[in-house]
Amino acid sequence: MQVLSPNREANRQAPPPRDDRPPVPSPRATPSQGSKLALDASAKPRRTGLQLPVSLPFDTWRRIGHQISLIADSSAWWLGDWLVYGENEYTDRYKRAVEESSLDIQTLRNYAWVARRFPVSRRRDRLSLQHHAEVAALPEHEQTLWLDRAERFNWSRNRLRSQIKAHRAAALSGRTAETARQKAVIQIDVPADQEQSWRDAARRMNRSVEEWARLILNQVATGEIPVRGVHDAKAG
Repeated sequence: MQVLSPNREANRQAPPPRDDRPPVPSPRATPSQGSKLALDASAKPRRTGLQLPVSLPFDTWRRIGHQISLIADSSAWWLGDWLVYGENEYTDRYKRAVEESSLDIQTLRNYAWVARRFPVSRRRDRLSLQHHAEVAALPEHEQTLWLDRAERFNWSRNRLRSQIKAHRAAALSGRTAETARQKAVIQIDVPADQEQSWRDAARRMNRSVEEWARLILNQVATGEIPVRGVHDAKAG
């Protein structure tokens, strides 16, 4: 059986006590907590400069530099994507809009080219647009290979470029060596009496007939033995 209190107001739950203390401000987001593209609050960006306070701690100054670098690199991607979108959607007004942007046309073209080569899903947060530009002309699997290496070993853009250049030089050297190892076979029909004279000449030089013939032919080809001299020797 439910017992009702004669005083209904007494049965109501009392409201929580009022807190008259001033609200506690939420902690300011740090680069690791908030957006990676936010500048430290101590930095005051302006259209034509950056204002920094006096006696700025070194770690803060260094962090601001890293943040600016991220923003600058991100803006390059933004411009590239902006251009690709405009080119696709506003073909009749695209050129005029680019000209009015007051940005260097060739730089914009480079940004757009890299943006087309790398969909957002393939871009690496830890690498700059310039890293991607170094490998943009390569096939996709090679792009992935070199970007993986640049991430793993923390290569700068210049280091990535030098590694690719060294790899290409080594590959070219290997192909050249392989070509040098390849041999062509030339068959020559020689009368029996001439064959014996060749063998005798080769024996006097302590060489096989093949080595002797290759030596003589190379000397003629390079001009060490004049062709006229050969004719004269034959005539004699």
